[in-house]
Amino acid sequence: MAEQTNEQVTWWHWHRKLYNWVVHWADTRFGVLALIVLAITEPICVPIPADVLVIGLCMGRPKNSIKYGLLCSVFSVTGGTIAFSLGLAIGPERVVHFFDVLSVGPIQLADKAQQALELYQRYDSWAIAISALTPVPYMLFSWLGGMAEVSLLKFIGISIIFRTLRFGSEGLLFYLFGEKARRLIEKYFNIATVVVILLLIVLVFVMKKISHLFS
Repeated sequence: MAEQTNEQVTWWHWHRKLYNWVVHWADTRFGVLALIVLAITEPICVPIPADVLVIGLCMGRPKNSIKYGLLCSVFSVTGGTIAFSLGLAIGPERVVHFFDVLSVGPIQLADKAQQALELYQRYDSWAIAISALTPVPYMLFSWLGGMAEVSLLKFIGISIIFRTLRFGSEGLLFYLFGEKARRLIEKYFNIATVVVILLLIVLVFVMKKISHLFS
């Protein structure tokens, strides 16, 4: 079961109170429904990572852990696609104009915003993959992907791979190791994601070299 807390949280620590409220759903019969709702809304507007509810549910029913991880992956990509579509509806012109209005004195925020969008377009695959896999906010990069008008199919495809790698791995660890998996995730998650990113860089480099050999 999810770890309960009796800690009194002051009213202005809204993020912690929201976190506690999200985690408590793992101990109710609406846990799976809450996971689906959180997975969809997290990439749009909720600042609580869906991992906390995946872990809470997995601790209660380790044999269903893979199902929880895959459910979270599918609906997280759904939410990311919604955020992407909203960003696409806003468009880069409105974003640049918005920051232009905010510009004061010599600081030209519109130029910075334009550069940020162009940078995203140039490294879109890496930006999507890293945000989908690591603690870097997937919400931010989902919105930015639409605003930068990158390929929707690319966004969905990469998101499916790396959200499944993230949440599916958490589910698999609980399925295999039970309670011990929580300590493994807390201790090695960041290290593991860095290793995966480095392996991806090596893979891309090797693939480029191979493609040059046959070109």
